[in-house]
Amino acid sequence: MLRRVKSQDTALARWVAKYLDAGQLAPDHLVMRIVEARLQEPDCAAGCLFDGFPRTIIQAQLLDEFLSRQGRKLDLVLSLEVPREELVRRMLERAKKEHRDDDTPETIAARLQVFDERTAPVLDYYRRQGLLVTVDGTRTPDEVFAQIREVVDRMMVARRGGK
Repeated sequence: MLRRVKSQDTALARWVAKYLDAGQLAPDHLVMRIVEARLQEPDCAAGCLFDGFPRTIIQAQLLDEFLSRQGRKLDLVLSLEVPREELVRRMLERAKKEHRDDDTPETIAARLQVFDERTAPVLDYYRRQGLLVTVDGTRTPDEVFAQIREVVDRMMVARRGGK
């Protein structure tokens, strides 16, 4: 969502770009404004999947509050676990393939530092709520997808009362 906003020719896009291009997180209130607007769109009425959000405890709390006001809640939080060296290798490879100017060694290092300081605590936040499930992200894409699907299917069965 942030990259989509960044691609527009608006003041908001320039503000978002300032953070993304430096490998920093955009301010929580800005991210939530964008997420809340997206969640109001009709295609999210039956639910959605977040990728890379929330990235801070504040965002997680703001999301919980927003969903509560809507009479909704999170069902599941997945964490794809990959060793740091492999993450760096993948991001550099992605930068070459997709011509992404926001994947440089410097921005990657900045992102990983931000992850350690601000995002890793979000995993504990959701672990304490019983929502966090970890997935081995080192497997092939098909294997990772199969593992995610299995977790989601189990969650759906549990929601229906085990039927």
